[in-house]
Amino acid sequence: MRLLLVEDDRDAAEYLRKAFREAGHVVDLAGDGEAGLALALDGKYDVMVVDRMLPARDGLSLVAELRGRGHTTPVLILSALGQVDDRVQGLRAGGDDYLPKPYAFTELLARVEALSRRGVSQGAETVYKVADLELDRLAHRVTRSGKEIPLQPREFRLLEYLMRHAGQVVTRTMLLENVWDYHFDPQTNVIDVHVSRLRSKIDKGFDVPLIHTVRGAGYMVRAGAV
Repeated sequence: MRLLLVEDDRDAAEYLRKAFREAGHVVDLAGDGEAGLALALDGKYDVMVVDRMLPARDGLSLVAELRGRGHTTPVLILSALGQVDDRVQGLRAGGDDYLPKPYAFTELLARVEALSRRGVSQGAETVYKVADLELDRLAHRVTRSGKEIPLQPREFRLLEYLMRHAGQVVTRTMLLENVWDYHFDPQTNVIDVHVSRLRSKIDKGFDVPLIHTVRGAGYMVRAGAV
């Protein structure tokens, strides 16, 4: 998933970003309500996690503004205010879920993943297919010629991004920003190492390779030679 976390407590934000990353997700951070609103309007996120008490613009105002503009991205509101009336206010402002503090990260992760599944519209693409390779986003399952291929969370995210752009060149910078959420030298070999590992699982033992290196440009998933 691609997540937007709006949290003004820097330590809490970094902890959550690290934990979500370890679970295989990409996280953008905003430290106040106005920055969060700007990112939410410009980016495409699977789920937003929004702290209620924020500088510049509070979390409920942020969510209400998004809903007023027609944005339907699922939102989970975090707050130290956990009374029934507080939760009702959060849901009526446009929140899809409300989690009082303190909370366990495992519960937060489960709720965010549930919101992601709920937020997939009937017309949204949840299964990607290239030749005999199939990736099911909701079941988190990859098969080739009907045989299931177990992948690590990062490998799954990498393959999902490549298959979402099947037939197109995906640059190393695109992968760093959208799969790793890093913004540094695209010449680092972290991409090559992971693609090589993924290729050994996806293409090894099959006559037709699907993951191709486009020299000097990046990578591409497609059936047949590039």
